[in-house]
Amino acid sequence: MTQTLLSFGHGYSARALTRLLLPEGWRVIGTTRSNDKAAELTATGAGAVIFPGGDLDAALANATHLLISAGPDPNGDPVLNALRDDIAHIAPRLEWAGYLSTTGVYGDHAGGWVDETTPPAPSTRRGQMRVDAEAAWQAIQDLPLHIFRLAGIYGPGRGPFAKVRAGTARRIIKPNQVFSRIHVEDIAQVLLASIRAPRPGAIYNLCDDDPAPPEDVIAFAAKLLGLPIPPATPIDEADMTPMARSFYAESKRVRNTLIKEELSVTLHYPSYHDGLRALLAAEG
Repeated sequence: MTQTLLSFGHGYSARALTRLLLPEGWRVIGTTRSNDKAAELTATGAGAVIFPGGDLDAALANATHLLISAGPDPNGDPVLNALRDDIAHIAPRLEWAGYLSTTGVYGDHAGGWVDETTPPAPSTRRGQMRVDAEAAWQAIQDLPLHIFRLAGIYGPGRGPFAKVRAGTARRIIKPNQVFSRIHVEDIAQVLLASIRAPRPGAIYNLCDDDPAPPEDVIAFAAKLLGLPIPPATPIDEADMTPMARSFYAESKRVRNTLIKEELSVTLHYPSYHDGLRALLAAEG
């Protein structure tokens, strides 16, 4: 039977994984919300099905692996709300299932370190929804579930260069504020490593080795571009959306030891310095 990944909410990280799977003979089926997006998806070599609203019977029947990237909303997990019974039915024959969560479940640790043994303590509504979604997926009996808690994602098309070039980048300063990050290609290689060595029930943090203040990342991007470093703005004086401000409500450093020791992962981009240099080089 052809190994088939059914990917719900087939977005940025899932597409990076697809680029690793297709050359190995996998079939990848991704869900999307519109016909236009479906056409974009099939152009990458993956199959596409509309969700919600499309017929998923064949995709569910053929799936050997499941990836869930779709985030929860106030009503809960959208995939489980629509397909809980169907997924429970196929769970015993799945080889692997992965749920992409966030390190936001750990909440605020005032810049201290967290790892996979740290109890979730979200300080935002968004983080609590993720905790609830993790629990809902864990409750499905016989599902070979792996939870991946992702730090801030960057990569091609998702870096600070555009805003620095446009002069709209801001270095917002909050004392002792640090974030962890992860390049999308490292997300993909961790997922593939887990698929090759499944351990149902596992939880992994996906982040690089270099948690850092966000203003340092902006400054380094400006330096690479040979442009002036954007001025610093104290957070109390910054005009920010509630969503943007919520990211500054939490400060922590995330350990990634488990993906290295258990999955033998060597990060392509262990620091944002490596990742940003590579992104700029790829631009030519």
